Amino acid sequence: MALMITQDCINCDICEPECPNDAISYDQKGQKTYVIDADLCTECVGFYEEPTCDKVCPIDCIIADDSRVESTQELELKYHKIWG
Repeated sequence: MALMITQDCINCDICEPECPNDAISYDQKGQKTYVIDADLCTECVGFYEEPTCDKVCPIDCIIADDSRVESTQELELKYHKIWG
């Protein structure tokens, strides 16, 4: 399942460079916080054992996006689609 960043985000800028898929970006229009593009988020499958953005977040505002439930196999397929 893809991850999402809650409104508790404090814009610390730590998560964005950690994402190997460039799925994290700053939301200029909405809440002025970081957002995760669910189409690019593989929860770091193909790179790491666990999502690095969640690991480095100092306030634990990165959570599972219940609207984008994906199995490990689906995340692996997404990884291969993105990276070839």
